[in-house]
Amino acid sequence: MLNLTSLSVIIPVYNERSTIAAVVLAVSRVLPQVSKQIIIVDDCSTDGTREWLQSNFADVEKVGSSIDIDPDGNVVFSTAPGSADITVRCLYHGKTRGKGAAIQSSLAAATCDVIVIQDADLEYDPEDWTKMYELVAVRSLADVVYGSRFSALPRRSLYFHHYLGNRLITLLFNLLYNQTLSDIEVCYKMFSRAVKDELRITCNDFGVEVQISAQIALARKWRIYEVAIHYYGRTYNEGKKVNWKDGFKAIWYLLKYRLSSH
Repeated sequence: MLNLTSLSVIIPVYNERSTIAAVVLAVSRVLPQVSKQIIIVDDCSTDGTREWLQSNFADVEKVGSSIDIDPDGNVVFSTAPGSADITVRCLYHGKTRGKGAAIQSSLAAATCDVIVIQDADLEYDPEDWTKMYELVAVRSLADVVYGSRFSALPRRSLYFHHYLGNRLITLLFNLLYNQTLSDIEVCYKMFSRAVKDELRITCNDFGVEVQISAQIALARKWRIYEVAIHYYGRTYNEGKKVNWKDGFKAIWYLLKYRLSSH
């Protein structure tokens, strides 16, 4: 087996009982030759997500070389000699603190040389990591790789005001931080351990997307790339959580982090 750079997958979770098992299965199967550390942070879910995580992973690391989901919806680990390890660790917040807080907890626990952020729903396809990982770990061309939902096909047609808000936030970010990205609010951000070690994340809500991007851009030294990804967006009835208030907060955070320079 090739000695490939290990990957930490950080998954913030809040009330995603219907999708969390499928997400764990999907992320375990991508890049099968790469050792993966999967860190799941439950932000005090109330829909059964926490109970499922505790039943399957408890408070200890579980290790195997492959993961399956049995007919009862539970995780089954198996091992094969010479295969890359998959380690799963769950962390549990005592109260709901927000996506940013969950990312802070998971980044503190991440120990691999490459890190990627994965939402706990099924809006994103982990298979898109392959081209992101190649840029960071295989070809060493990038320190940071963003996914872009606006270059993606297929892409579900949903709310125009979400599309407009994302485009406006990204445009303002590019103007303020001298960048040319197309989708800074995207979940998929993959970066090297060196980048992770310099991030100082303090934002507890969805503004974490802006703060991460602001710190990366203001460092003025990281090689930033962007790749098209698939996007299967959800409606509010299907569990989407971001709303118009988060859009206005994002604009405030753009100005705050630019003026404070951190």
